[in-house]
Amino acid sequence: QVQLVESGGGLVQPGGSLRLSCEVAGSVGGVNDMGWYRRAPGNQRELVASITPRGSTYVLDSVKGRFTISRDNAKNTAYLQMSGLKPEDTGEYQCHADYYYQNVEKEGPGWKQRELWGQGTLVTVSS
Repeated sequence: QVQLVESGGGLVQPGGSLRLSCEVAGSVGGVNDMGWYRRAPGNQRELVASITPRGSTYVLDSVKGRFTISRDNAKNTAYLQMSGLKPEDTGEYQCHADYYYQNVEKEGPGWKQRELWGQGTLVTVSS
């Protein structure tokens, strides 16, 4: 089955950097938008960054200039480069992707659309 495989979280000091990756693993017709959401203790979940197949991006205002999202379509993988990390960036980061597929055996012919959530990865920014 299709899964999102995330990696790159960890503990880092303020001002440090981390790179998150998210791979769409499995047989798909194609991958549409990809991005990361985050949730800190006591806060609502928020969209941090997203990217289209052609490379158009959205970045949350509070992380502009510090976070950069990119993707490698040949690898079905997106990356979130995080620099100048602050304690306020601490939280669980979870990748999200939209994709389309066919499963003739189970659902008959024709393309279908689905969304996927990764398992999440913890980012902790602390001295």
